[in-house]
Amino acid sequence: MTFTVATVPFHLLSESKRPLLLLLLAFIFTFGMVRLYTRLARAGSTTRPHRGSLVTRGGLHIHHAVFGVVAIIVAGILEFAFRPGEPWVEMIAVAFGSGAALTLDEFALILHLEDVYWTGEGRKSIDAVILGVTFISLLLMGLLPRNLVEIGDYIVLSRWAAIALLLVNAAFVIVCYVKGKAFMGTIGIFVTPIAVIGALRLAKPGSPWAHNRYTRNPAKLERALRRAEAYHRRWGQWKQAIWDLIGGRPHMSLPTHEAWRETWLGRRGG
Repeated sequence: MTFTVATVPFHLLSESKRPLLLLLLAFIFTFGMVRLYTRLARAGSTTRPHRGSLVTRGGLHIHHAVFGVVAIIVAGILEFAFRPGEPWVEMIAVAFGSGAALTLDEFALILHLEDVYWTGEGRKSIDAVILGVTFISLLLMGLLPRNLVEIGDYIVLSRWAAIALLLVNAAFVIVCYVKGKAFMGTIGIFVTPIAVIGALRLAKPGSPWAHNRYTRNPAKLERALRRAEAYHRRWGQWKQAIWDLIGGRPHMSLPTHEAWRETWLGRRGG
């Protein structure tokens, strides 16, 4: 990746990179505009139960994720059906990026199947958007999963060695996600050691891994809780302040350390 002083990195404007760059810009712009609109609608309305969303005359509440899903599907079908050249491929990339932003902005609603947009659980949407921007940016910078770069060399020696290489890296990435370390898992797709570190470290208390494997290991669960509490005390408030700036403050206040611990212990008992 080559940069020159006070100039745009020209490879980002190349024919191969330009659609992905436009996709990223459309993604960020759409997310910013949607959050701005929903925050302004929330601040200016105290009567409508669904602020910032479309409600038909019949009372049907249409979340903007619906429009996002439609945009993604249409853009994907057009790309695969026609494989268009310039400028159509750039227009499809913009449509796909905008649709992805609309969808991920309500990722928490899709995950919980209820309107949690302005609650603490709604913060998962911000997490999803950050991960999306990170993933697209790494691809735009020219980074590829190390295994995909090396697979050509390994496949000459053994097809099974190449397959094993991919499966091992995928296993570490999956473990990261199951342990609740989504950011490390995303970076680990491109940088294998990060995935290995995340897979070997303790799982987050509320993750599927902790729920299934730490239930019968109180000592390990306690260590995970202590580590999570230490992170929350040191970095949690800073993270929430940034998330407030990006997405607005939720209706629900952040839990205290004691309430937070009781939540995870209650999940363990369940």
